Amino acid sequence: MNFIKLIFVTIALSLPQLSLAGWGDFVNDVKQTIKEKTGADTSSNLSDETIVKGLKQALNQGVDKSVRQLGKANGFLKDPQVKIPMPKSLKKVDKGLRKMGQEKVADKFISTMNHAAEKAVPGTVDILVGAVKAMTVKDAVNILKGDDDAATQYFKRTSTPKLRVAIKPVVQKSTSSVGLTDSYKKMISKAGFLSKYIDHDSLDIDQYITDRAIDGLFIKIALEEKRIRQDPVARTTDILKQVFGN
Repeated sequence: MNFIKLIFVTIALSLPQLSLAGWGDFVNDVKQTIKEKTGADTSSNLSDETIVKGLKQALNQGVDKSVRQLGKANGFLKDPQVKIPMPKSLKKVDKGLRKMGQEKVADKFISTMNHAAEKAVPGTVDILVGAVKAMTVKDAVNILKGDDDAATQYFKRTSTPKLRVAIKPVVQKSTSSVGLTDSYKKMISKAGFLSKYIDHDSLDIDQYITDRAIDGLFIKIALEEKRIRQDPVARTTDILKQVFGN
């Protein structure tokens, strides 16, 4: 019988002898004994400085890995988790083109959108690192105690508006460099009568790519955060092991 089981057996045997008044003190004594003998609840003994430092390391690791994954060649296009699909407003055109044997035209447009996103993602680093630097002790403690994606949710709350502003000009530049406009025009020209279903005035391809790029970034950061929380191998520094190991 291990120590913790022995403690609870002792509690059960002691119940008839304990008065209501003494019950609270007895439970507190038991909790303290378990803590001393087993090292339980050691996370509460971590200093605020250690918690913040550990969380910042984890977040910076998540940002660095996510940006490198998505910013490489075909980082979006070849990854089903983050691949940017045809916008909903162009679904009828996409379906029609494929029925007419023009799937290469549609696929070309999809690939150019994804290549534009991969070029834009590296521009997010400074904003995300800035959000990490601005983290307070309260933020860090809440993240540490939160769900597997608590840090990612923190990023979403603090960084999304800034990311949209920062990334869109990069997307606009990258869409030009990868020939998205020409690809779009070619696709529409092949669509024939299907083009009448498109509301060109409300269709903002650059904004669509921007939003999907940010979504993909958060997906990857969340996966890395979960990995650090659950997999000891992902804790690559002593402080990560100390904070998340507890």
